[in-house]
Amino acid sequence: MVSLDDAVLARFEHGGKRFEILIDPTLVDSFRNKPESVELDDILATEEVWLDARAGERPTSEQLVNAFGSDELYVCVEKILIKGSIQLTTEQRKKRVKDMRVAIIHKISSTAIDPKSKMPHPPSRIETALDECKYSIDPFLSIDRQVNDAIKLMRPLIPLKFATARLAFRIPGVEYGSVQSILRELMIKEEWLQNGDWACVVEVPAGSKIDLMGDIAKRSKGSQVKIMDEGS
Repeated sequence: MVSLDDAVLARFEHGGKRFEILIDPTLVDSFRNKPESVELDDILATEEVWLDARAGERPTSEQLVNAFGSDELYVCVEKILIKGSIQLTTEQRKKRVKDMRVAIIHKISSTAIDPKSKMPHPPSRIETALDECKYSIDPFLSIDRQVNDAIKLMRPLIPLKFATARLAFRIPGVEYGSVQSILRELMIKEEWLQNGDWACVVEVPAGSKIDLMGDIAKRSKGSQVKIMDEGS
């Protein structure tokens, strides 16, 4: 569960009422893409829907049913996050954009090379190219998604080449929902096995394979992975 200090407001308006929840901004993109991939305990700072979070004012069950069709917490949270707006203060937005910018630059500089020299680009060169292509950082999109978007704009400005790795994952069927949204974006092929396990092959930048393997291992305790090959 995210701390109150790190949480931001998500807000949805209906029938003249404003409904709010306190959330972890780093999980907004994952939730919007695949709500079932994110646990409520992870994204919420408090397991409450508020009329005014700062004042501690709660809605009635009737008000929730009128606005969301249900007073069930998950139903309300899903609608607020998908159809509502995320409220960041100016300072929160600046800090988040700054932190994400550093992460994007690090991610690209640690996985990309100059195809002529076969050497990595220094972070300062990546930062300059990011400025030149005028890429606008979104404080709510995932780092990986923004890295891919930024690279498309940077390629005409700077030579980039990425070594890739193919990984074969085997996931217990009961844990499929916790990882599929991550792996499907990278997937080359998949297969459901006779015992109910889900198997897939993904391709990622070689420098990202350890991070991906660690992420999947956290989400799926019964997962198995094999590095198939690494190329250029």
